[in-house]
Amino acid sequence: MRRYGGGTGAALLALLALAGCGTAPDTGGEGDGGRATPAARDKGPACVGEDTGDSVHVLRGGGFKLPGGGGVQYAEATADGTKRTATLRDGATYASGQDQWKVAPGAKVTVSSHAYTVRQICAHRVALEPASAKARTALAADPASLEPRRGAADDALCFTTSPTVLAAASQGFPAQGDTLTLLANGGVQRFPTGLSVTVAYVHPDTGTAGIDANCASVPVAGYEDLRPGYAVEFAGVEFEVSTVTEQAVRLTRTSG
Repeated sequence: MRRYGGGTGAALLALLALAGCGTAPDTGGEGDGGRATPAARDKGPACVGEDTGDSVHVLRGGGFKLPGGGGVQYAEATADGTKRTATLRDGATYASGQDQWKVAPGAKVTVSSHAYTVRQICAHRVALEPASAKARTALAADPASLEPRRGAADDALCFTTSPTVLAAASQGFPAQGDTLTLLANGGVQRFPTGLSVTVAYVHPDTGTAGIDANCASVPVAGYEDLRPGYAVEFAGVEFEVSTVTEQAVRLTRTSG
C-alpha cells in the first residue's frame, strides 16, 4: 500500500487544448506511469452528457481493450463547475509517446483505428458509443465461459457490454445501498469476472484515498484523491465513497 503525503502524485500530463471538441491528437508526455493525475477537490458537475446504456465505460485512470485490437484510456479529468472534459489516450495500457485527446461530450474520436462518439463524461468514467455495428456486436457478445482464467484469456469478461457478464459481475458485489469495505492493508480483493481491486493508499490527514482495479492484466481504474461523496465504478457497478480511514475505504453501492 502506498501512503502519499500532500502534493505527492504522478507528474502532470502534457495536454493540448484543441479547438471545438478537441479530437485532434497530441503526443503524451513521459513520466506519469499511465495514472490519472491527483488533483484538488473536483469542482463538478459530476457528469455531463447522456449515457446510451450500451456504451463502453472507460474508468478514470484505467484502460479498456477494444474489439479488433488496441484500446483507450481515461487519462485525466477537468471540471470548472459548469463544464467537464476528459483526456483520452490511445491504447489500453500506458506507453510513452501515445496520442491523447482532450474531449467534450459529442466529440468524435478514433482510437486504435476505432471510431467512437463521446456520449458522457463523469469524474469517474467516460461513456463511448461505437460507430460501427460490428464493434457493438463484438462488445456485446457473451463469452464461452464466465469462469475467469487470469490474464488476456479474461478479455471477454473484462472488456464487454454483454448483459450476461455485467449481471454476473453485479451479483458479485453487495446489493444496492449496502457497503463494500476495502481494507487498507487487506491486499487484493477479487471478484467473480476477473476483476481485482485494492486500496493503493490512504491519507488520514486529508481524508483521501486511492483505489486501483485490474482485469485481464490491464489497469482498468486508478482512482486518485478520493473523498467521501465521490463516485467510483467497477465492472459496470457504481459506488459512492462513504468513509475513508487509515484502516479501510468504505463504498456504498448506488446502482441497481
